[in-house]
Amino acid sequence: MNWNHELLLSALWVLKAYAITVVLAVAAIWGLARYTVWGRQFWNLSGAYFMTRRGWRPLVVLAFILLLTLIAVRLDVLFSSWYNSMYTSLQKLDEAGFWFAMVLFAILATVHVVRSLIEFYVQQAFTIHWRVWLNERMLSRWIDGQTYYKTQYLGRPVDNPDQRIQQDVNVFVTSSLTLSMGVINALVSTYAFTLILWNLSGPLAVMGVEVPRAMVFLVFIYVIVATVLAIRIGRPLISLNFLNERFNADYRYALVRLREYAESVAFYAGEKVEGALLRSRFAQVIANSWAIVYRSLKFLGFNFTVTQAAVVFPFIIQAQRFFTKQISLGDLIQTAQAFGRLQDNLSFFRNAYDSFAAYRATLDRLTGFTTAIALAQELPAPDVRADGGRVALDLLTVRRPDRQPLLERVSLEVEPHAPLLIRGASGSGKTTLLRAIAGLWPYCEGGIIRPENDVLFLSQKPYLPLGSLREALYYPGHPPYLASPAVLDVNSSKRLQEDTVTRTRNAGQNLDALLAAAGRSEAISPATAGADDAARQVLRQVQLGHLVDQLDQSADWGRILSLGEQQRLAFGRLLLARPVAAFLDEATSALDEGLEEAMYRLAREQLPDTILVSVGHRSTLLAFHPRCLSIKGGGAWELT
Repeated sequence: MNWNHELLLSALWVLKAYAITVVLAVAAIWGLARYTVWGRQFWNLSGAYFMTRRGWRPLVVLAFILLLTLIAVRLDVLFSSWYNSMYTSLQKLDEAGFWFAMVLFAILATVHVVRSLIEFYVQQAFTIHWRVWLNERMLSRWIDGQTYYKTQYLGRPVDNPDQRIQQDVNVFVTSSLTLSMGVINALVSTYAFTLILWNLSGPLAVMGVEVPRAMVFLVFIYVIVATVLAIRIGRPLISLNFLNERFNADYRYALVRLREYAESVAFYAGEKVEGALLRSRFAQVIANSWAIVYRSLKFLGFNFTVTQAAVVFPFIIQAQRFFTKQISLGDLIQTAQAFGRLQDNLSFFRNAYDSFAAYRATLDRLTGFTTAIALAQELPAPDVRADGGRVALDLLTVRRPDRQPLLERVSLEVEPHAPLLIRGASGSGKTTLLRAIAGLWPYCEGGIIRPENDVLFLSQKPYLPLGSLREALYYPGHPPYLASPAVLDVNSSKRLQEDTVTRTRNAGQNLDALLAAAGRSEAISPATAGADDAARQVLRQVQLGHLVDQLDQSADWGRILSLGEQQRLAFGRLLLARPVAAFLDEATSALDEGLEEAMYRLAREQLPDTILVSVGHRSTLLAFHPRCLSIKGGGAWELT
């Protein structure tokens, strides 16, 4: 190799390889997306990200990553030739040639280090941007149209959606780039090192027949046979990795539920039952882990055997030519390295089969998730329409999922001055009727008339979001003098990133304390005193005055407040929101009759024009509801 012209030759090689690789890659992607299941799965998940109508940036960055990958291949070829030159100079005792090789190594090593660092940064930036896009796409589809709620009505509800959004998206993005660039590197390197080995290998007599360039044919036969056997051994890893993700997610979900319902479990003294459930789910994780270990032992044992046998193979084949001085020591070393690299490249699919198995399992999980979202969005929806501020039912029939009627052909209208109470036996369909009015229950026919906006539903157990008490009070809106939640999230993320970089420069940091400090809510001064006074006044009106000084304190208020306090906080929401219509589903079940009367009286005094519909069992509620819809069962009903 003439090192004086190698810069120009390498540039031409990279350009040619780049052009050919781009054409073949585009053809391969098209073929995989059209003719393979997992290719279609990938394209359905991320095809839109690479569409030029979104912008050229993802394609430009991906093209640059491809260029860096091909430069890495060329550097490997140059290092292979460098080894030949260096060992040949040692064999010939050529001191000048040896020191020239050392200078050359310094140049090649510098280029390699710079290229590696640039590649690391570009790949990480690319995967982060891709992950942000895919996370937003998944999250939007999961949240929009209340799909997160509707999937429970599917025949096979999707399991662990939290893991699929948080973990599987990250694995999918990272593995997609790593495996795709690994395949390209392996294929291009295979071509490059095949040429090197072709020039270095000689004839070999096999059963009396002389085979020219025999080593090239031997390495291809060796690896192809080994790859076929490895795939047969490793195929069960696909299903085992899929089950590993699912069992771990189920175990984690059970642990989260125990924390969420800790008080209820403690009152029941249900530790033994919960412990048995947790141990049962953990046993599934361990059993599957052992299955993966045993299968991986077979798979890795075969791979290690094949790889170790390949180490001495080229030396054995070329030894005779070396001892007869047909080739130099440098040629022998380069032959061994080229053979090893070619064997590694051809073995890429065999060695990375477990990675492909895990990637395929991730593809299946994300595809199952998107399929569940699509099916949920195709479920029938109630005919909910707006007609000013009216709340009315027009021949509404509500059924159970098995098509049995709960209510048949209900027609009524609720006026602001005449709140409606819905009563009936447990399981008769009271809450289901509210679900239908909210547009959540798919099994109904007829018309539902209610305002499109300015409607508030209060459930028996109010939802309190993570954050400050003030944010919980204004939920699902936000305090009028605060930035929108999306802006707050971005600012918090940037602040956390800056704080983390600053505070972790020294070793030994307490990371839990660091994150807690970075994520702690800061008191935000109100733009106007009136807005702050409104929240404080409402807390006092719903008899939560002892919480006034904690309005801007961030905590898990769903755990701190009792159910009765949470229900009074929900009435505070009602007073602040001042909706056109409000629907209360046993919203005072945890209150005594005195507090219940105080809350309803407060609502009627403060919101005289709000249309009010309540669900409840207590006869004391009749005093606040001039009209009552009694659900008799079997579709029968009575309005009194």
